[in-house]
Amino acid sequence: MNDLDRAARALLRLPPSCGPVRLVAVDGHAGSGKSTLAARLSAALGDAPVLHLDDLATHEELFAWTGRLREQVLEPLSRGETACYRPYDWRLRRFGEARALPPAPVVLVEGVGAGRRVVRPFLAWLLWMERAAEDSWARGRRRDGSEQASFWDGWTVAETRHFAEDPSRPFADTLVRECREGYDWLPGPAVTAGAHQIITHGDGFPSVI
Repeated sequence: MNDLDRAARALLRLPPSCGPVRLVAVDGHAGSGKSTLAARLSAALGDAPVLHLDDLATHEELFAWTGRLREQVLEPLSRGETACYRPYDWRLRRFGEARALPPAPVVLVEGVGAGRRVVRPFLAWLLWMERAAEDSWARGRRRDGSEQASFWDGWTVAETRHFAEDPSRPFADTLVRECREGYDWLPGPAVTAGAHQIITHGDGFPSVI
Protein backbone atom coordinates (compact mmCIF):
# COMPACT_ATOMS: atom_id res chain seq x y z
CA MET A 1 0.00 0.00 0.00
CA ASN A 2 1.49 3.37 -1.02
CA ASP A 3 1.07 6.80 0.55
CA LEU A 4 -1.87 7.72 -1.72
CA ASP A 5 -3.72 4.55 -0.76
CA ARG A 6 -3.18 5.33 2.92
CA ALA A 7 -4.37 8.90 2.42
CA ALA A 8 -7.46 7.66 0.57
CA ARG A 9 -8.34 5.25 3.38
CA ALA A 10 -7.93 8.02 5.93
CA LEU A 11 -10.13 10.42 3.98
CA LEU A 12 -12.86 7.79 3.69
CA ARG A 13 -12.93 7.54 7.49
CA LEU A 14 -13.70 11.24 7.90
CA PRO A 15 -17.25 12.21 8.83
CA PRO A 16 -19.34 13.59 5.94
CA SER A 17 -19.15 17.36 5.65
CA CYS A 18 -21.54 18.30 2.82
CA GLY A 19 -24.67 16.18 3.10
CA PRO A 20 -23.46 12.58 2.63
CA VAL A 21 -20.25 13.77 0.94
CA ARG A 22 -16.76 14.16 2.36
CA LEU A 23 -15.68 17.23 0.44
CA VAL A 24 -11.89 17.38 0.27
CA ALA A 25 -10.14 20.47 -1.09
CA VAL A 26 -6.74 20.56 -2.80
CA ASP A 27 -5.47 24.15 -2.72
CA GLY A 28 -2.16 25.83 -3.45
CA HIS A 29 -0.53 28.22 -5.86
CA ALA A 30 -1.13 27.89 -9.59
CA GLY A 31 1.36 25.38 -10.97
CA SER A 32 1.98 23.72 -7.60
CA GLY A 33 0.68 20.28 -8.66
CA LYS A 34 -2.91 20.38 -7.40
CA SER A 35 -4.48 18.77 -10.47
CA THR A 36 -1.97 15.92 -10.48
CA LEU A 37 -2.50 15.19 -6.79
CA ALA A 38 -6.28 15.32 -7.19
CA ALA A 39 -6.13 12.89 -10.12
CA ARG A 40 -3.94 10.47 -8.17
CA LEU A 41 -6.13 10.68 -5.08
CA SER A 42 -9.21 10.16 -7.25
CA ALA A 43 -7.71 6.95 -8.63
CA ALA A 44 -6.78 5.75 -5.14
CA LEU A 45 -10.38 6.43 -4.06
CA GLY A 46 -11.81 4.36 -6.93
CA ASP A 47 -12.36 7.23 -9.39
CA ALA A 48 -13.79 9.73 -6.95
CA PRO A 49 -15.35 12.76 -8.69
CA VAL A 50 -13.09 15.79 -9.08
CA LEU A 51 -14.34 19.34 -9.49
CA HIS A 52 -11.79 21.65 -11.11
CA LEU A 53 -12.33 25.26 -10.10
CA ASP A 54 -11.02 26.32 -13.50
CA ASP A 55 -14.39 25.06 -14.75
CA LEU A 56 -16.23 27.65 -12.63
CA ALA A 57 -13.89 30.62 -13.11
CA THR A 58 -13.82 32.84 -16.21
CA HIS A 59 -11.42 35.30 -17.78
CA GLU A 60 -13.35 38.15 -16.16
CA GLU A 61 -14.02 36.34 -12.85
CA LEU A 62 -10.83 34.60 -11.83
CA PHE A 63 -11.98 34.33 -8.21
CA ALA A 64 -15.61 35.49 -8.32
CA TRP A 65 -16.98 31.97 -8.77
CA THR A 66 -18.28 31.36 -5.24
CA GLY A 67 -21.92 31.96 -6.22
CA ARG A 68 -21.75 29.34 -8.97
CA LEU A 69 -19.99 26.90 -6.66
CA ARG A 70 -22.61 27.28 -3.94
CA GLU A 71 -25.67 27.16 -6.19
CA GLN A 72 -24.55 24.53 -8.69
CA VAL A 73 -22.45 22.24 -6.49
CA LEU A 74 -22.48 22.75 -2.72
CA GLU A 75 -26.22 23.15 -2.20
CA PRO A 76 -27.22 20.07 -4.28
CA LEU A 77 -24.52 17.90 -2.68
CA SER A 78 -25.56 19.05 0.79
CA ARG A 79 -29.06 17.70 0.00
CA GLY A 80 -27.61 14.40 -1.23
CA GLU A 81 -28.46 15.29 -4.84
CA THR A 82 -26.33 15.10 -7.96
CA ALA A 83 -24.80 18.50 -8.68
CA CYS A 84 -24.87 19.91 -12.19
CA TYR A 85 -22.55 22.64 -13.44
CA ARG A 86 -21.49 24.05 -16.79
CA PRO A 87 -17.70 24.07 -17.23
CA TYR A 88 -16.17 27.20 -18.70
CA ASP A 89 -14.37 26.86 -22.05
CA TRP A 90 -11.24 29.00 -21.78
CA ARG A 91 -10.68 28.91 -25.53
CA LEU A 92 -14.21 29.83 -26.61
CA ARG A 93 -14.76 32.09 -23.57
CA ARG A 94 -18.18 30.67 -22.73
CA PHE A 95 -19.79 28.02 -20.56
CA GLY A 96 -20.30 24.60 -22.12
CA GLU A 97 -22.69 21.72 -21.73
CA ALA A 98 -23.87 20.68 -18.28
CA ARG A 99 -21.79 18.14 -16.38
CA ALA A 100 -22.97 15.97 -13.49
CA LEU A 101 -21.16 15.64 -10.17
CA PRO A 102 -22.62 12.82 -8.05
CA PRO A 103 -22.72 12.82 -4.23
CA ALA A 104 -19.98 10.20 -3.90
CA PRO A 105 -18.46 9.26 -0.52
CA VAL A 106 -15.52 11.58 -1.33
CA VAL A 107 -15.63 14.46 -3.79
CA LEU A 108 -12.42 16.34 -4.50
CA VAL A 109 -12.40 20.04 -5.34
CA GLU A 110 -9.11 21.34 -6.64
CA GLY A 111 -7.95 24.77 -7.63
CA VAL A 112 -6.55 28.01 -6.31
CA GLY A 113 -8.93 29.13 -3.59
CA ALA A 114 -10.48 25.72 -2.92
CA GLY A 115 -9.94 26.34 0.77
CA ARG A 116 -11.28 29.89 0.88
CA ARG A 117 -13.50 31.00 3.77
CA VAL A 118 -16.88 30.51 2.07
CA VAL A 119 -15.96 26.92 1.14
CA ARG A 120 -14.36 25.77 4.40
CA PRO A 121 -17.65 25.13 6.27
CA PHE A 122 -18.43 22.44 3.67
CA LEU A 123 -15.01 20.75 3.79
CA ALA A 124 -14.08 17.52 5.53
CA TRP A 125 -10.36 18.16 4.95
CA LEU A 126 -8.13 20.77 3.36
CA LEU A 127 -4.91 19.79 1.63
CA TRP A 128 -2.37 22.48 0.70
CA MET A 129 0.34 21.87 -1.90
CA GLU A 130 3.49 23.02 -0.15
CA ARG A 131 5.38 24.71 -2.97
CA ALA A 132 6.44 28.37 -3.01
CA ALA A 133 4.52 30.78 -5.21
CA GLU A 134 7.40 31.78 -7.47
CA ASP A 135 8.42 28.16 -8.01
CA SER A 136 4.81 27.16 -8.72
CA TRP A 137 4.27 30.01 -11.18
CA ALA A 138 7.50 29.20 -13.01
CA ARG A 139 6.31 25.59 -13.44
CA GLY A 140 2.94 26.83 -14.69
CA ARG A 141 4.52 29.18 -17.20
CA ARG A 142 6.73 26.39 -18.56
CA ARG A 143 3.71 24.12 -18.83
CA ASP A 144 1.53 26.64 -20.68
CA GLY A 145 4.15 28.11 -22.98
CA SER A 146 4.88 31.62 -24.19
CA GLU A 147 1.43 32.09 -25.74
CA GLN A 148 -0.04 32.27 -22.23
CA ALA A 149 2.57 34.69 -20.87
CA SER A 150 0.22 37.68 -20.73
CA PHE A 151 -2.42 35.64 -18.93
CA TRP A 152 0.13 34.55 -16.33
CA ASP A 153 1.24 38.14 -15.81
CA GLY A 154 -2.31 39.06 -14.84
CA TRP A 155 -2.90 35.83 -12.94
CA THR A 156 0.02 36.23 -10.54
CA VAL A 157 -1.25 39.67 -9.54
CA ALA A 158 -4.79 38.36 -9.02
CA GLU A 159 -3.64 35.29 -7.06
CA THR A 160 -1.40 37.36 -4.80
CA ARG A 161 -4.31 39.68 -4.05
CA HIS A 162 -6.67 36.76 -3.42
CA PHE A 163 -4.44 34.99 -0.90
CA ALA A 164 -3.65 38.29 0.85
CA GLU A 165 -7.37 38.84 1.41
CA ASP A 166 -8.53 35.23 1.83
CA PRO A 167 -5.65 32.87 2.71
CA SER A 168 -6.08 29.11 2.67
CA ARG A 169 -2.79 27.76 3.99
CA PRO A 170 -3.35 28.82 7.64
CA PHE A 171 -6.44 26.59 7.68
CA ALA A 172 -4.91 23.55 5.96
CA ASP A 173 -5.19 20.21 7.73
CA THR A 174 -2.35 18.68 5.71
CA LEU A 175 0.58 20.17 3.84
CA VAL A 176 1.50 18.00 0.85
CA ARG A 177 5.04 18.18 -0.51
CA GLU A 178 5.71 16.52 -3.86
CA CYS A 179 8.75 14.25 -3.85
CA ARG A 180 10.62 12.45 -6.59
CA GLU A 181 8.49 9.44 -5.73
CA GLY A 182 5.18 10.04 -3.96
CA TYR A 183 4.43 12.76 -1.47
CA ASP A 184 5.31 13.86 2.04
CA TRP A 185 2.23 14.47 4.20
CA LEU A 186 2.86 17.01 6.93
CA PRO A 187 0.53 18.37 9.60
CA GLY A 188 -0.94 21.70 8.58
CA PRO A 189 -1.59 24.75 10.75
CA ALA A 190 -5.18 23.63 11.41
CA VAL A 191 -3.98 20.35 12.97
CA THR A 192 -1.94 22.03 15.66
CA ALA A 193 -4.86 24.35 16.43
CA GLY A 194 -7.52 21.61 16.66
CA ALA A 195 -8.08 19.41 19.66
CA HIS A 196 -9.87 16.51 17.94
CA GLN A 197 -8.32 15.17 14.78
CA ILE A 198 -9.34 11.98 13.03
CA ILE A 199 -6.20 11.93 10.87
CA THR A 200 -2.73 11.93 12.39
CA HIS A 201 0.55 12.32 10.53
CA GLY A 202 2.96 9.52 11.17
CA ASP A 203 5.48 7.60 9.08
CA GLY A 204 5.21 10.16 6.28
CA PHE A 205 1.53 9.81 5.52
CA PRO A 206 -1.86 10.47 7.13
CA SER A 207 -3.25 7.65 9.22
CA VAL A 208 -6.61 7.13 10.85
CA ILE A 209 -6.91 7.10 14.62
